[in-house]
Amino acid sequence: MLNTRYARSGMVCTVDHLASSAGVAMLERGGSAADAAIAANAVLAVTAPHMCGLGGDLFALVHDGSGAPAALNASGRAGSGADPERLRAEGHDRMPHRHDVRSAPVPGCADGWLALHGRYGRLPAAEVLAPAIRHARDGFPVSPLMVPALETVGPLCEDFAPARQAGDLIRRPGVARALEALTAGRDGFYLGEFGEGLLAVGGGEYTEDDLAKDSAQWVDPLRARAFGHDVWTMPPNSQGYLLLLALGIAEGLDLPADPADPLWAHLLVEAARLAGHDRLEVLFDGASVDGALGSAAARRALIDPAGRAAVRDLTAPGDTTYLCAVDGDGMGVSLIQSNAAGFGSLVFEPHTGINLHNRGIGFSLVPGHPAEYGPGRRPPHTLVPALVTRPDGSLRSVVGTMGGDAQPQILLQVLTRLLVHGRTAGEAVGAPRWRLAAGGTGFDTWHAPDQAVVEVEEGGPWGEGLRDRGHPVAAAPYGSAFGHAHLIDVLPSGVLAGAADPRSVIGAAAGL
Repeated sequence: MLNTRYARSGMVCTVDHLASSAGVAMLERGGSAADAAIAANAVLAVTAPHMCGLGGDLFALVHDGSGAPAALNASGRAGSGADPERLRAEGHDRMPHRHDVRSAPVPGCADGWLALHGRYGRLPAAEVLAPAIRHARDGFPVSPLMVPALETVGPLCEDFAPARQAGDLIRRPGVARALEALTAGRDGFYLGEFGEGLLAVGGGEYTEDDLAKDSAQWVDPLRARAFGHDVWTMPPNSQGYLLLLALGIAEGLDLPADPADPLWAHLLVEAARLAGHDRLEVLFDGASVDGALGSAAARRALIDPAGRAAVRDLTAPGDTTYLCAVDGDGMGVSLIQSNAAGFGSLVFEPHTGINLHNRGIGFSLVPGHPAEYGPGRRPPHTLVPALVTRPDGSLRSVVGTMGGDAQPQILLQVLTRLLVHGRTAGEAVGAPRWRLAAGGTGFDTWHAPDQAVVEVEEGGPWGEGLRDRGHPVAAAPYGSAFGHAHLIDVLPSGVLAGAADPRSVIGAAAGL
């Protein structure tokens, strides 16, 4: 469960060994970490459509040498037909969760791959996408991770009809065609067969001009100094600031030396709650979070080691995949790509069979809210890729996880174990976790933060101690509900130490 893999010349960590193998193959051919990450992600778009795919969004951090990493926001925007008044008139007070194309902004994943490849790729795009095209065209065995998710698909897409159990063969010829079209450039994808189908299924939600606009944007990353390192993540519309704020709060706390101490969990739970309780007011596309990041000391002062704070008085699971790659030249890529919920909106583009995400559930339907659903807007995102550098600017770690609202909470625990307690990659990733859970969709923790229950994963020793401090606590089985975190740590010797989350069942940290 706690295995750490070591490699000298490059490493890829993903949720699926087929994807990790594709990434390593790119490294063996002289490709960059960016080539490896794209190849791995493309395979996952074929073999793990319940978690990610061409119908979803993408964020990435790339460290190429010393200094600040580059940050890529490839999250899509709502179409020109987005109409919040119509949704309110239909009786909605939140965005529809499933079976509604209005919760599917124009997917940004393909634009993200092209931007990443254009800036950092070394191999031809056709070579990078070849493993994914082969799996889609010739077929791949259904993984045990995918089988339970297929129950939600039913007759919505004929590609999945042959799948009954792990090992059954699935072919996705439409996805193969879409990937082949993408090798010739974005227009072949966004304005070709997929784009035509998207316009048809959208029923006026999108226009051709919407599809012609590139969703990928290079932006300035966020940074915070924590535990003797610089931790980097994405700015809004990502919720990455929550990780940095929670780390800033935690750094000034007297954390126990042993993570098994219930006080350790209590202090980190409170750091996460005090960081996130006002997220619905703070997070929207283009928001400045400087004020929030500068409030770590004030929020820390509200933490009582003996009891739980009432955080709402202070202010008026999800399906994603994370992967990381490091090459022999020291380039590190931290990439996260998502549908939001399992299989996203459960709306499928009819020509290619690509399922569309439902990241639009992050929009607000409150009139005048800065994150209100509307044409050309990006929704608030739960996706939080992270990257850690040493004080000299060299790469220390690439790390991230799936987990909906809980992503910053999971990374807070993984990074604290790694940077404070000196755990190995495998120990930091494999150890039991807690998460804040409000029931429902896994994306509604902060609607009623004082009602969120601390779910303690099987093996976590903190339950009784958290209850004694006033937390509502529930036990939960060890598994995917607590994320699939993957980590590559660059040791002082230059050796790469990686771990794929054992919760992913078929994940693999592979190197050369």
